[in-house]
Amino acid sequence: MRDFLRSLTGRVVLVTTATAVVAVIVTAMVAVPVAIRQLNTQVRAELVEKSRIVVELLAAERPAARERIVSELRRNDVEVYLIRRGVVDRPGLPARVVRQVAAGSTVNTRGMVGGRPSFVVGRPLSGNDSGVVLTRTAASGTFGRVLDSIWIALLAGLAGGIAAGAVLARFIARPIRLAARAAGKLSAGDRSVRISRRGPAESAELADALNQLAAALQVSEGRERDFLLSVSHELRTPLSTIRGYAEALADGVVGPDGAAKAGATMLAESERLDRLISDLLVLARLEAADLPLDVVPVDLSELVRTAGEAWSARCTPDGPALRVEAPPEPLLVQTDPGRIRQVLDGLCENALRVLPAGAPLVLAARAGVSAAVVEVRDGGPGFTDEDLAVAFERGALNRRYRGVRKVGSGLGLALAARLVTRLGGTITAGHAPEGGAMFTVELPYPTRTQP
Repeated sequence: MRDFLRSLTGRVVLVTTATAVVAVIVTAMVAVPVAIRQLNTQVRAELVEKSRIVVELLAAERPAARERIVSELRRNDVEVYLIRRGVVDRPGLPARVVRQVAAGSTVNTRGMVGGRPSFVVGRPLSGNDSGVVLTRTAASGTFGRVLDSIWIALLAGLAGGIAAGAVLARFIARPIRLAARAAGKLSAGDRSVRISRRGPAESAELADALNQLAAALQVSEGRERDFLLSVSHELRTPLSTIRGYAEALADGVVGPDGAAKAGATMLAESERLDRLISDLLVLARLEAADLPLDVVPVDLSELVRTAGEAWSARCTPDGPALRVEAPPEPLLVQTDPGRIRQVLDGLCENALRVLPAGAPLVLAARAGVSAAVVEVRDGGPGFTDEDLAVAFERGALNRRYRGVRKVGSGLGLALAARLVTRLGGTITAGHAPEGGAMFTVELPYPTRTQP
């Protein structure tokens, strides 16, 4: 019983039952006095009509008829008082009523007769100081009798309220139960579950939200699987190279003359593995929002020039043509210089992977309206509009261009996007004037930066 009352169904039934009880009580409190008032009004009207008839009978001097009508009235709880020469035939009437009727006035009032509240109707007779008065006890104290006549209707209304509450509770709780079962299936790994949109607007909204969640989980897990496949492939490639050279060295296949080359290859592949693992760790910490940042005043012009000097060594005379575009004056922002340099290095690494010899690679810094801007542009194959829409999703471009052109692990752009976002900036991908890809990083000026 306690569990039922703690459920939504139980509470809705309880509320509707309480509402029905209150409605029944209010109805009884209103209906019973109204019924009593109507009864008294009817009694008074009947008493007035009967007084007119009695006066006519008494005036006709027909004793037999007079005795019969008096007896009949008394059987109907109507008392008859005769006034002759200003004196009433028996006690009980108020003195003022006797005086008014004896004086020839008609009386229609309410007063105490014989110690009980009664309706009093009096009419004068022809003759001196004569008249007839009819009295009937007022319908006071009849609350119980009236309630006895309507208790079945009140009880039926109460039962109807409880039944309506149970139906309403079932109607309200059904979408929630369906959503709970669907959520249970989702937590168990079933991403194909969907809920019907039947019912009121709120139920349809709940169904839409759960269906969208299931679809988003399905898409997200699909991307996660593809990403893991991509990362495993990127991990396996350098591991296979390292293992192959290690086995060759162990078996003596590689002699002293080739040992240095084998060692250099193994070192380069291990560094590649180290970068990949570092990127994965940084991504994980970014998503957990616990990556430490060292936000200080930074001159973006100087940072871009320093990055250009570092990458010029990779751009040999027969390689890409590196160009740095930075204003001579300082371009100050509040940011983490190490993380911004990490973003620039990742973007340059991606560009150099696909740039042919002689193609331009541009590192640029400039002042924007509300933020300082850093750009990395190239003259490589670039991206389609569809590529730009998913450029910063983990492994999206890796899956699209694997086997078509050189690709990385698929982590670099996702890492750059999350780093820039954590630093309070924005990063976008577009088409470069040089014909390839362009990545634009906007960092707020110091007055707008929240460290």
